[in-house]
Amino acid sequence: MINIIVSQGRIADRANGMIKGAAMTAKAFAIQYGIKPVYLGTPSPARHDDWSESLPEAKETLTLLKSELQNIIEKGHIPVVLNNTCSASLATLPVIAEENENVVVLWIDAHGDFNLPQTSTSGYLGGMVLAAASGLWDSGHGAGIKPENIVLVGARDIDDQEAALIRRSGVRIVSPSEVSEERILKEIGSAKVWVHIDWDVMEPGYLPADYTVPGGLVPSQIRSILSAIPRSSYTGLEIAELNASDDEKVNEKALSLIIEMTDPFFIKQQTEY
Repeated sequence: MINIIVSQGRIADRANGMIKGAAMTAKAFAIQYGIKPVYLGTPSPARHDDWSESLPEAKETLTLLKSELQNIIEKGHIPVVLNNTCSASLATLPVIAEENENVVVLWIDAHGDFNLPQTSTSGYLGGMVLAAASGLWDSGHGAGIKPENIVLVGARDIDDQEAALIRRSGVRIVSPSEVSEERILKEIGSAKVWVHIDWDVMEPGYLPADYTVPGGLVPSQIRSILSAIPRSSYTGLEIAELNASDDEKVNEKALSLIIEMTDPFFIKQQTEY
């Protein structure tokens, strides 16, 4: 059984459309698959602040996310987590690691998100998530992910110091041109896998997302990744960073495309036994 969690409290959001984007995606999934989402956190306006300010502000929402995810896993259900920002993974990844210490994290994102507070040039909390989950700095929300079990899929915008840390830590990278079903299955092997998708991984123009970078993935690649992974390998799916537009026609088109890309995951969980 799939359970859907939706993050609605500000977690370092720098654009007001992120919280709306997560809620819209939840509504679309609820209609498509008949799954009632659980909404966590209280929305507040976006700000361009530093991680040292946004992290303590997000504590309540991160704590709620962690608790709800633990409840779902304890029931033996499959979680789908819809986050406003990647920063929310500060709560989810340690829970997944606690459940399975050898879990592979398939981080489908244009960025490495492997900065440390002292190496980040932007101060954005979302750019430090994987380093925190690997225990390279203390977010206050746990760690446990093995860096050699992190696979950056579609990453192409990585800071110099971040790149050096990625190499030293054994994090793997699959560039957009290297993405194929065969390559993804090779990277996962026989391990359980947690799939995270940040919509900035896409080639700009497909979805409304911040921090977009040219040379990204196309919808068929996302769909093929989710199709290739065996049902038994999934520990869950996490989606973040849909920056909802003020134009509802743009949003409708985006949600239709998201359903098209992620449908293989839902079909597997609901029908493949």
